[in-house]
Amino acid sequence: MKPDFDKMSKAELRAYIVAYPSDKEAFYKFVDRFAADSENRVWYPLPKTPEDFAKIPQLIQEHVKNLES
Repeated sequence: MKPDFDKMSKAELRAYIVAYPSDKEAFYKFVDRFAADSENRVWYPLPKTPEDFAKIPQLIQEHVKNLES
């Protein structure tokens, strides 16, 4: 009997995949979970100029504020 992958944490699901690498259903659940988590992320372009690098501390502070609220 297979475990309920929807009730497993990411760490548990990853450990299961490492233990049972041929279980494609578990692998696809794992990939789907990460894809779903990445939909709400904010992606910033790679800094290319000194001005871009200067903005990094401000962006980090904004990100921390968003996580705290």
